[in-house]
Amino acid sequence: MAKAQPYDVLTTLSEGVELRHYPRHTLISVEVEGDFESAGNRAFRPLVSYISGSNSRGDRLAMTSPVVQAPHQSSHTMSFVLPEGISAQEAPLPADANVTVHEVAPREVAALRFSGSWKQRRAEDKGRCYCGCWPSETFPRWEKCFMDGLTRPRCRVSCAITKC
Repeated sequence: MAKAQPYDVLTTLSEGVELRHYPRHTLISVEVEGDFESAGNRAFRPLVSYISGSNSRGDRLAMTSPVVQAPHQSSHTMSFVLPEGISAQEAPLPADANVTVHEVAPREVAALRFSGSWKQRRAEDKGRCYCGCWPSETFPRWEKCFMDGLTRPRCRVSCAITKC
């Protein structure tokens, strides 16, 4: 099982949505064209290759959840969180030029955890609960992403809306 990225629950909103604070962390990311499922499948391999040693030092890194998938118009960016304590400057360079390493500032995320498969319709259906969870003036700018907690075989998925 993957080690979970640390976070603090700030409050629990209606429908079981948690407002979480995530500290500064480092992501490896790749952007691929395609719909939700196919993009997720294609993006997974280069990220797994990186943590399996396909990097400038040949380092093998632990798998850390969540895996984040952010939709764009015709593509998706999938990201793995690197283990706690690895900064973007300390992380080995990717062997694959399509994989990027970048640091993310501390942020707040609204997350809903649910069990089931990693399918676009299911994630979007669960994500609809956000519409009534808080007044829009409280959180004026948010972007949608989906996180897979990687606790298979009982997959726990979060739809997340991240404060920009």
